[in-house]
Amino acid sequence: MFGLSGKVALVTGSSRGIGAAIAKRLAIEGASVIVNYAENADAANEVVAFVKNFGGEAIAIQADLSDAAQVKHLFAKSFEYYGKLHILVNNAGTAEFATIDKIDEKHVQQQFNLNVYALIQACQEAVRLFDTNGGRIVNISSMVVRTPPLGATVYSATKAAVDTITRSLSAELASHKITVNAVAPGATDTDLAQTVNTQESTQYILSRTPLGRLGQPDEIASVVAFLVSDDAAWVTGQIIAADGGFRF
Repeated sequence: MFGLSGKVALVTGSSRGIGAAIAKRLAIEGASVIVNYAENADAANEVVAFVKNFGGEAIAIQADLSDAAQVKHLFAKSFEYYGKLHILVNNAGTAEFATIDKIDEKHVQQQFNLNVYALIQACQEAVRLFDTNGGRIVNISSMVVRTPPLGATVYSATKAAVDTITRSLSAELASHKITVNAVAPGATDTDLAQTVNTQESTQYILSRTPLGRLGQPDEIASVVAFLVSDDAAWVTGQIIAADGGFRF
């Protein structure tokens, strides 16, 4: 539908959940996809196999993006393999909850290092590799920016930073024909959500969601597919909520 044939897309943290759905959707649209993973090689290879089963092109590259050197390694290997890059989706992230009395330096550093600093590094590397025709950057934010849950002080702060980075870079990079947007998913049915959400918190979210259900990773991927396509050439600096109409 969005015609990404000839494009190369790197999706960080794409071995499972929303990231895997994004990688698959971009491949279905015709892009060659780099599937990045930190630890689960089997899951990443399953995504690659899915793509190749319908004639698409994908490779898996291991890199723990909390390590600055591995961020550079990821982009170097990607460019070595494909020789070009057109799309970056910053999906890799971590979520840890802690009440104010339990927050310590490690809790803060781990989340800001991956959710914020690694994202900035990835943008730096992508901008360096995009050609004169520009490129597309999509950051994965979260509904927690507007409705931070109890115990998610630091995680919510990292996603607020992602929104600010998105708006700032969209202005900075516009002259280079690079658009920068973010997608803020609501409660989505993923392994990560099942880990951090309690039954009570899930029920509360559903009670405030007009569509009355959790989102699916494929539905987030559809929004990303639009934003990286030529159809979204006039869209930049936007934080697009994909949350079933969640009412605050």
